[in-house]
Amino acid sequence: MRRILIPAVLVLAMVGLAGCSGSNSSSSDSGAASSSAQAPSAVQGKPSTQDSTGGKAEVGTGRQVITNGDVSITVERPIAAADRAVAIVEASGGRVDGRVERAPVDGDRGSAQLTLRIPSAKLTSVLDQLKRLGTVQSVSITKQDVTSESQDLDARITALRASVDRLLQLMAKATTTADLITIESALSDRQANLESLQAQKRSLVDQVDLSTITLALGSPATAPKKVPNDFLSGLVAGWNALVGFFAGVIVVVGVLLPWLVLAALLGGVVLLLVRRLRRRRTPAAGQHEHPDE
Repeated sequence: MRRILIPAVLVLAMVGLAGCSGSNSSSSDSGAASSSAQAPSAVQGKPSTQDSTGGKAEVGTGRQVITNGDVSITVERPIAAADRAVAIVEASGGRVDGRVERAPVDGDRGSAQLTLRIPSAKLTSVLDQLKRLGTVQSVSITKQDVTSESQDLDARITALRASVDRLLQLMAKATTTADLITIESALSDRQANLESLQAQKRSLVDQVDLSTITLALGSPATAPKKVPNDFLSGLVAGWNALVGFFAGVIVVVGVLLPWLVLAALLGGVVLLLVRRLRRRRTPAAGQHEHPDE
């Protein structure tokens, strides 16, 4: 029995390594199997939108897509708008993974930046609601197709599960300590690899199911300035610049005026002292020139 078990364990180990390598033959076999498994739903005219591990695919295509984006919006009150954005996302079934706020300071009303996880199926409607919070400055959306990566993980997970099941069956039939040690070592490696692949699959499913959107909310004071593109807008921009220049000069004068007054007072005192000293020296010099008088 021992002569049979040990070679069997070695064969299973080789099979498990082949499953982990994700070779082209394994991928093609798994693809054929998945196609045959999906055949009944295609015949019934109801395309599946969810795979065996819970990852949602695009309806009718079976594609697994990760969507990320950046949205910048100018609002009157960024902190209050951030609260409304959180309510919109949570109402859609999403969540907020990050929130950074800057308190209002002179000239603006603060800002906020949110990292939003939005259900991919509701991304368009949620973005439309977020855009209504204020004036949209920029929107950038990117998509990454991870269908082949997802299928490869599925095939490797299936192969490792089969390898673990066979090792468990051999462990139940083992009759010696050496056989048990050999089988347990191989089983431990397979289970560790299986758990790692399952964690990767869960992470991939989470990225597919929930799109990641970074929302930046700023006040009008921090909004990017529009560049003039015609004569009238250039004239308005020039006038505003002129008004701003003189307003700045007035502010500078207002800041320097107290110091100028103080400097004038000090200068007047110094000048008065100098004149008094000169008057005292002048009579003394006259007495030395006419000692007899």
